[in-house]
Amino acid sequence: MSIIKLHDKYFKSYISDEQIQEAIKSLVKQVYEDCKDETPIFLGILNGCFMFVADFVRKYNGDCEVSFVKLASYQGTNSTGKIKQLVGVNEDLEGRTVVILEDIIDTGNTLQEIYNIFKDKKLKQLKIATLFFKPDVFKKALHIDYVGISIPDKFIVGYGLDYDGLGRNFADIYQLTSKPTMTNIVLFGPPGAGKGTQATFLKEKYGLVHISTGDVFRYNIKNETELGILARTFMDGGDLVPDDVTIKMLKTEIEKNPDANGFIFDGFPRTESQAKALDQYLLDKGEAISGMVALEVPEDLLVQRILNRGKTSERPDDQDEAKIRNRFNEYKTKTAVLKEYYQNQNKYFGVNGVGDINEITKRLSNVFDKL
Repeated sequence: MSIIKLHDKYFKSYISDEQIQEAIKSLVKQVYEDCKDETPIFLGILNGCFMFVADFVRKYNGDCEVSFVKLASYQGTNSTGKIKQLVGVNEDLEGRTVVILEDIIDTGNTLQEIYNIFKDKKLKQLKIATLFFKPDVFKKALHIDYVGISIPDKFIVGYGLDYDGLGRNFADIYQLTSKPTMTNIVLFGPPGAGKGTQATFLKEKYGLVHISTGDVFRYNIKNETELGILARTFMDGGDLVPDDVTIKMLKTEIEKNPDANGFIFDGFPRTESQAKALDQYLLDKGEAISGMVALEVPEDLLVQRILNRGKTSERPDDQDEAKIRNRFNEYKTKTAVLKEYYQNQNKYFGVNGVGDINEITKRLSNVFDKL
């Protein structure tokens, strides 16, 4: 769950892929009950319907045929109200049952054109199935046989639906929203990559609040809070602290800074479940992660860095190479999947973390300036 940017507009998570698939299962069941004794033709309305039609047909267990017609009525985020038939139907449909599979029905202008197209086709029957329906703006006295999910009159993208060509490839549905006001950066990298050092420079330069998981842990451990005592048992063993413990600590720190321009998250999230929890937490506030900026450094170099740090940090897990290697194994198996998670949102930015501190800061700043 997050906020994404397409062209000049922002969209927030609205309907999950799981919810979409459940709605399609329900539509398939209803259509099958009505058409199980014949071979219907499922007709998709391009472009937006291609994902819906594919998933619908895969779930349909009876005999069927599939075809498409292409119509156009949208410019940007507004319906023009004018329908132009671009690709017609060439099959002989006389005496057949045709089931229209629409991605979305709003004003009904496209639906009206569909009825016009088929009025002289001598069909046995014409049925309409739509995945999404906007009842508040539906203007036509036309029948819709099957409705998947009714939604309010707000522009949506994803699952085949687009905004000026972008967004069709998302599995979830996103709804138009206002632009986030905060800059929230996940400063990412394996143990010893220098996230804390760089965050100190960057928070001043960009006026952001730096939240370090390590600092939060040390505060809780030093003050022997319940969460601190629990976290210590995992850290001493060279393991990552469980998600629920970490998330509770970080939310508390965020709430301490209600007027912040944004945050640099250092050492958090470390797992996909943490990333999803952070996205949902920010989404509830109308905000989002602006980007993950990752310092990329070879493991052997990092091990030596941590061992050197252990001479002064007094942290047991910084002084034992076996424990350090275990932390890297944990990182590779659990944390590295975050790269894919943020790449799927077009929010991942890798930065070379080897070199002079000032050089690395400059590289990071080049990315921060774009976010």
